[in-house]
Amino acid sequence: MAIVRMQKLSICATKSHRKEILEALQTLGAVQIITDQLDDPELERMDTQQARSQFEKSADSFDRVLSLLKTFAPENRKGIDALLGPEAVGRNEADRVTAHRTEYLNDAAKILKDDREITECKAQILKNTNLAEQLVPWKALGVPMEMTGTKSAAVLIGTLPDPVTPEALQAQAAKDLEEPAAVSAEVLSSSSEQTCVTVVCLKRDAEKVENSLRSIGFARPAQPVKGVPAQVMEDLAADSEKQRARIVALQQDIRSYESKRQAFRIAADYYRTRAEKYRILGMIPQSKNVFFIEGWVARSQAERIAHLLEERYGAFVETETMTGEDREEEPTLLENNRFSRNAEGVLESYGLPQHGHVDPTFIMSIFYVIFFGMMLSDAGYGIVMAVGTAVLLKKYPKMAEGTAKMLRLFFWCGLSTTFWGLMYGGFFGNAVDTIAQNFFGYTGDPIVKPLWFEPLKDPMRLLVYCMLFGLIHLFAGLGIKGYENLKNHDVTGFVSDVLAWHLFILGLVLMLIPSDIFASISGAKTVFPHPVNVLARVMALAGAALILMMGGRDHKNWGIRIALGAYDLYGVSGWLSDVLSYSRLLALGLATGVICNVINMMAVMGGRGVVGWIVFVIVFLLGHTMNLAINALGAYVHTNRLQFVEFFGKFYDAGGKPFRPFKTVNQYIEIKEEKTL
Repeated sequence: MAIVRMQKLSICATKSHRKEILEALQTLGAVQIITDQLDDPELERMDTQQARSQFEKSADSFDRVLSLLKTFAPENRKGIDALLGPEAVGRNEADRVTAHRTEYLNDAAKILKDDREITECKAQILKNTNLAEQLVPWKALGVPMEMTGTKSAAVLIGTLPDPVTPEALQAQAAKDLEEPAAVSAEVLSSSSEQTCVTVVCLKRDAEKVENSLRSIGFARPAQPVKGVPAQVMEDLAADSEKQRARIVALQQDIRSYESKRQAFRIAADYYRTRAEKYRILGMIPQSKNVFFIEGWVARSQAERIAHLLEERYGAFVETETMTGEDREEEPTLLENNRFSRNAEGVLESYGLPQHGHVDPTFIMSIFYVIFFGMMLSDAGYGIVMAVGTAVLLKKYPKMAEGTAKMLRLFFWCGLSTTFWGLMYGGFFGNAVDTIAQNFFGYTGDPIVKPLWFEPLKDPMRLLVYCMLFGLIHLFAGLGIKGYENLKNHDVTGFVSDVLAWHLFILGLVLMLIPSDIFASISGAKTVFPHPVNVLARVMALAGAALILMMGGRDHKNWGIRIALGAYDLYGVSGWLSDVLSYSRLLALGLATGVICNVINMMAVMGGRGVVGWIVFVIVFLLGHTMNLAINALGAYVHTNRLQFVEFFGKFYDAGGKPFRPFKTVNQYIEIKEEKTL
């Protein structure tokens, strides 16, 4: 409905009140602070980066602690709770936590230390596991792996690249020795990758034996483990078990802080709010004794805030209302009625309007709800949507505002869907008649009848109405453009860009309706009185002439003006494609109805007995749940497209900057009964 008018607030106060004023503005959350226009070289700015970084680090510590508690001590909350906004907390509780924030920081440091130790324990377990796996081939070795021999004997421990039999290994080791050779060879393990062996010989023969073995690829272990492999593996397993026990103890220690979860949330928001305050503090210019702030505030609140700062803190406050092109600097804050504000998120996802332009949220929200209902178009689905969203809004009144707006929008879309479903005669498709016929043998007239007509039996009729609604939608968008032209005293633009197209398109439509082409589409021949036919031609010709003559009005050369006007006149093809885009209202509506009926047919295939009823319930619930989800998503996407492409394309020029006030950061909690300012 409207964009909130802003005023610029210029504040000058003594530095002795700097802390109180910043905290007051942050608690109010109504002023967007700007400092880019305060660039006097004689003014200085504080270096608050170190303090701000420390606060952000503290907030991050609590965030990580809360994440750990979520992992090791999950709350008994349902998935829908993810939609909830900040939890309400009393002022006394918040003050108690902030007064003991150092204690909670120490708790957070202890939890994070436990987490680091858990990581170290897991790393040690992984290391033990890998080392034990490396020792598996050596498990049969009964001597320490680092052993090289005794006083008179040498022990050769190593690997061969290829499989080998004990006999072949014995022969290879004794190949260069005189008979009888004092050599004992053993194959510890063998695989496609390596063969682990051990060879014992006299010390005087060690060099010859090793050379013989090296000729077939013998190599000592690169990093031999100290100790007997089997014993080392047992020690590794025991150490891993010890590490696991330590992990359990550390996790239990982390769980012991579960009762302080709320305090950690309060502390996280406290430090995050302090960081935001110091960010602003580092931006504001100041001299030795005073500091300066500029900011945007809603005009309705400017006087109250100025009075508070002047009376309580002795500040000098000046307000300024922007005019003309200066208004483009103002941030955008939307203000709509209870119904339309729910569609503000849809508009914001496309882009905010600039000051001096129209906020189309109200008109868009009406068409949005209507078109969504026409696409989903089943009374049963509409009731499920409306009731489901109403229950969620009632059960979770503190959910995030953005989520609440979207759910309220879906509530209205559910009511619209119910309305169009009744008009078309769809209640979970033809479920009532299907049940009556297949389970109770009913053979009479349809029980559920459409209040208007049934699209499945007369789709072309619905197509005509879809294009009519689309034309109204497009004319509404063009009408908003005309309103902006008149508001800006651009009468020429209104006549050439709006009135001319209204005349031209409406004239063409009135000429099309009595034609045979339209009769073949609508299934009925329409005959207008002769004056109406003459009026239609006059309107079309007048509109075409205006477009042709004024389309290139910025050029003095009439040849160029006519050429540009002819090019603009060619834009009628774009209008045709835009109007045809609204056939998706028909397509998605028919898709919902057809799939509903197919699901109902599949559901009754189990027969009339007990088994048939069980099959019916299962197929009915699963089928319609999936159909509702898929077609509701399709209706949402295509309704957005009709707004963004067709409707906004006729007039909307986004580019507004969102209003971002300086306020407390409530990621986890929201304080009740805030201090009176």
